[in-house]
Amino acid sequence: MAELRELALCALSQTTWQEKADLLAKVCEDTPIDSVRALKAYAPIPGRPLVELVPPAGLRLRSVHTLEGRAVLIHALAHIEFNAINLALDVVWRFSQMSEAFYRQWIGVAIEEAAHFQMLDAHLNTLGFKYGDFPAHDGLWEMAERTKDDVLARLALVPRTLEARGLDASPAVRHKLASGGDPQAAAIVDIILREEIGHVAIGNFWYRWLCAERGLEPIQTYADLAMQYRAPTLKGPFNIEARLAAGFEPAEIAALQKANGRLQETPV
Repeated sequence: MAELRELALCALSQTTWQEKADLLAKVCEDTPIDSVRALKAYAPIPGRPLVELVPPAGLRLRSVHTLEGRAVLIHALAHIEFNAINLALDVVWRFSQMSEAFYRQWIGVAIEEAAHFQMLDAHLNTLGFKYGDFPAHDGLWEMAERTKDDVLARLALVPRTLEARGLDASPAVRHKLASGGDPQAAAIVDIILREEIGHVAIGNFWYRWLCAERGLEPIQTYADLAMQYRAPTLKGPFNIEARLAAGFEPAEIAALQKANGRLQETPV
């Protein structure tokens, strides 16, 4: 039986969704885990299809009231989800000395992210397009590279920062797709939002767990890490309900709003 962290590394190196999904299908409740051994990548990572990567400013905006405009937006979401598969796989293989629960939860995230990509990709195909037809940016993986030497920084700045931005953006994205005449895509965004709340919650739990283990105060530590690793400044509006459901404390949300210049009363 394959060892879980090695399986994650192998899946990370695969270039297609199907190859990753086939390996993830081998995961079961009793897949053994070697949490001690430090692994080394033996192939280029992350594995992914050929997509033209450009700076965010290089992405063209199109109206969602056109077929191509909706396809561009769905393609952008699919790109985020493909990156999310790789990010979850990366945290499993890269960081040793964590508990068994840590690895099992993050491999579960990878499995759900793969399902998200499949839904978006299948819908994109119904519009006459496929993943790779449009440019995309690489901000998610760039932050993964910056934080590859510290699991605390990774958890602070990927699930709790970049992926949490998805919680904030989802209502507007859903509205765009629905108003553009694509209720199927809007329904997919609903599913993704519900499950992404759980993914961000896992990031929150393990971030706080590591802060406690290292004797660090979570809010100030987050601010320090965001500055050290040049995390993007998060801009509102914030999805307060989703952030609270994902385990952010009211004090954390207040600090986020203050940093954003949008300090307001936080509902509890």
